[in-house]
Amino acid sequence: QVRGLCGTYNWHQQDEFTTPAGDVELGVIAFANKFWVPGTCPAPGPVPLDSCDAFTGHRELVEAACAILLGAAFQ
Repeated sequence: QVRGLCGTYNWHQQDEFTTPAGDVELGVIAFANKFWVPGTCPAPGPVPLDSCDAFTGHRELVEAACAILLGAAFQ
């Protein structure tokens, strides 16, 4: 089973934003805030940031994390 930021992959879009507490958020920012760990990066704001411009020092970390999402486990 897959849950969290990757969605649920059950083909029901209405529960794709299920939070760790089990509630369902309606918006992307509210959903992302449920997974935010204070002190790791700025809290998501009302306007999505371009992560490559905002966090240039984290590019390798982000690419490694995305490689997991593009790997065999999610195909």
